[in-house]
Amino acid sequence: MDDVKNEFDLKAELKALGMTLTDFANLVELSPNTVSRWARGEINIPKWVQLFITNYRKAKMLDTLALEAFNFNKLSII
Repeated sequence: MDDVKNEFDLKAELKALGMTLTDFANLVELSPNTVSRWARGEINIPKWVQLFITNYRKAKMLDTLALEAFNFNKLSII
């Protein structure tokens, strides 16, 4: 399995999403220790992690857009 190169900053990526390492570990049902070891560079981060975070970020943006559209439509009716 391919691993993510060192330029991927897991902690910074999660912080940008408002998530801690422990939050992420719980979300993907892994040991917080494993995720911490990834963040410290002790073990390579599997490629799926970066893909998961990218898709999670996109889903959050879509949720925000959907909420804004809903609120806009609600105002348009009034």
